[in-house]
Amino acid sequence: MRDQSDYNVRAVERAIQILNSFDDDHPERGISEISEVVGLHKATTHRILTTLLNNGLIERSADGLRYKLGIRLVDLGFNVTRRMDVRREALPYISQLAKQLDEAVDLSLLDQMQVLYIEMIQSHHALTIAATVGRRLPAYCTASGKVFLAHMPLEQVKEYLSKPLIPTTKNTITDPEAILQQLKTIQEQGYSIDEEEMELGVRAIAAPIYNQKGRVMAAVSIPGPISRLEKRRIPEMAVELMQTTSAISRRFGFMK
Repeated sequence: MRDQSDYNVRAVERAIQILNSFDDDHPERGISEISEVVGLHKATTHRILTTLLNNGLIERSADGLRYKLGIRLVDLGFNVTRRMDVRREALPYISQLAKQLDEAVDLSLLDQMQVLYIEMIQSHHALTIAATVGRRLPAYCTASGKVFLAHMPLEQVKEYLSKPLIPTTKNTITDPEAILQQLKTIQEQGYSIDEEEMELGVRAIAAPIYNQKGRVMAAVSIPGPISRLEKRRIPEMAVELMQTTSAISRRFGFMK
């Protein structure tokens, strides 16, 4: 399996380097300065800057001698933040679920095949377990991650599972075929379970949030110590979890 960086387009990579050269300390830069920072010939830098300029990703400064990030990047940024509307819509529901079960509840997205946690509600227990906002965890050994994998195209999942799967506990499943079988079960029952696969002593259940087109856009998870999230409680908690995710999904126009 080739490294993903082998597929990088050099010109695009250089354009990204130029965009990344601007920051709070350097909101504007001249062409010579940019060339030096990114390590490109001045003529090459000029060609890339001109392309970025023509597409609104770069703008000229007031004096016309320097460059700055373009307003088009704001539009692209808004396209990303619109995905985050799920947090606003889901928050009242997951807060209610956390209160109802008195357990931690978190909300996550899938980003570059990693689970990205964007909201978490703590429980009132002295011993509580929840991912911090902004944390990223592997998809193959987390309840939320397996929810995302279970609803992805099979070929994409197989490609992901063909890469080395590093165990994080003695319970982590690293056999691709065993994971695929687990994903079939998740599709059938509507929720996933993490049986101490990410962290010993921690069990979690997760269910998907669907958008209007029936695609999984986020996942809600209930993590907790195995002493409280006993196996006998899982079916009942899963029902309440799926009622919550169904209600959120309806907010996004999903009807089933």
